[in-house]
Amino acid sequence: MKTLNVAVIAAHPDDAELGMGGTIALLVSQGHHVTVIDATDGEPTPFGDPVTRAREAAEAAKVLGCDRVNLGWPNRRLEHTLAARHRLAGELRTRRIDVMFVPHPEDAHPDHRALTRICEDARFDAKLTRCELPGDPHHPRRLLHYFCTHLRSVPHPSLVIDCGGFAEAKMRSIGCYRSQFEANPANRGVPAWIEAMGRFYGSRIGAAFGEPFSAPECVGLRDLSALLP
Repeated sequence: MKTLNVAVIAAHPDDAELGMGGTIALLVSQGHHVTVIDATDGEPTPFGDPVTRAREAAEAAKVLGCDRVNLGWPNRRLEHTLAARHRLAGELRTRRIDVMFVPHPEDAHPDHRALTRICEDARFDAKLTRCELPGDPHHPRRLLHYFCTHLRSVPHPSLVIDCGGFAEAKMRSIGCYRSQFEANPANRGVPAWIEAMGRFYGSRIGAAFGEPFSAPECVGLRDLSALLP
């Protein structure tokens, strides 16, 4: 199996864990290098602060076994700009990212939608030659959408990743964000329905736990047996 450089790009710390924490843990177990790129510090929130949120994010990354970097952009004010595109493109180039996971474009959160636009264009910009971007030209081969908690529709996924055996790691990583869930009465029920969603999507593919993704581009297949468990 080829080792891949994978980027999970999130608007706020905890988005990656909520949307695809099981898949992150699975990919790490398979020897792939996974980096969560948080766009903002996610603050302010009712019971959080930047220092606490950064500590929680680091704890969650340790649980999942991934690397983590924060771009330091302003929370609640993400904008699709040329500067943002080029900043992220530089990360994609220097990290030689093969696969990008980004929020689903129909998400209700403005930061999530803006970030997805930034990601899509940064992917294109990353391959540009004769420019001032850091690193050598590089084009991530695949972009997939993960489903965030602010996604109010229920789109049909293109694929569901079987991450049975990694549900516990996902839930522990979410539990690291005590300021967002345990301390916040309004959000205490979120981990339970995230776990229920994982069980449901797993049941659709005959697995104990699954996470849904959509592919905006055609997915190529050479070996039909790859469709079978």
